[in-house]
Amino acid sequence: MRNIALVIGYDGTGYYGFQTQPGGNTVQDHLEAAIRLLTGETVKLHGSGRTDAGVHARAQVAHFHTESTIPVERWSIALNTRLPNDIVVYEAREMPLDFHARRSAKLKTYRYVIQNSKFPDLFYTRTRFHDHRKLDTAAMKEALTYIKGTHDFTSFCTVRCDKDSRVRTIYDADLLVLHDPLPGDELARSIHFEITGNGFLYNMVRIMAGTLIQIGQGKRRPEDMKRILEAKNRRLAGPTAEAHGLTLWRVEYD
Repeated sequence: MRNIALVIGYDGTGYYGFQTQPGGNTVQDHLEAAIRLLTGETVKLHGSGRTDAGVHARAQVAHFHTESTIPVERWSIALNTRLPNDIVVYEAREMPLDFHARRSAKLKTYRYVIQNSKFPDLFYTRTRFHDHRKLDTAAMKEALTYIKGTHDFTSFCTVRCDKDSRVRTIYDADLLVLHDPLPGDELARSIHFEITGNGFLYNMVRIMAGTLIQIGQGKRRPEDMKRILEAKNRRLAGPTAEAHGLTLWRVEYD
């Protein structure tokens, strides 16, 4: 028995999320089908975490057990020839049998990208949320200082969150602004909200992004982020930001 870990990227636009759903059409379904075509085995793929419908991944990690003797260096190319064009296996590694993509993960980083320009950038409409209003990035950056550290993030968790503990540790949260002029809009830019933590609650990053956008619009003050966090009340936070702006950026292990 072997334990194979895959590093996977995907455009989540056309899928119902990463994890298998009753209705099918998930990234996991396509990966398991590709493995079955390659090896003849029916395997269970375990991802480092779920991504919702429409959410993307730059480096999702998943593992599965197999009896196949295919050399590990051949897995990526062999699977990619059997996958849709919007799912790519970048790397395969043989891991110890006790490795688990989710339970062994130490840190995860997500990135939410806002296209801040008069019009959407045609080439990023599937991976960036467009906001034409001028956003105050200094205020947004200040707001992020309040979420670093270990806190109860109930205010930034959907009411459907089923976790017993909503305490998580955020090691880093930052804003990167890239100026990228478009025809007729020399001030066009993209705003990248990147956050790293030991775990995330359901819709946590998207609710944070929705709150940050309101701060950037001047509807809230930066210090409101602290007040919302301490209240432990989802109704005080901003809306859940659109799924297509979010990407699972990387997963880190020992």
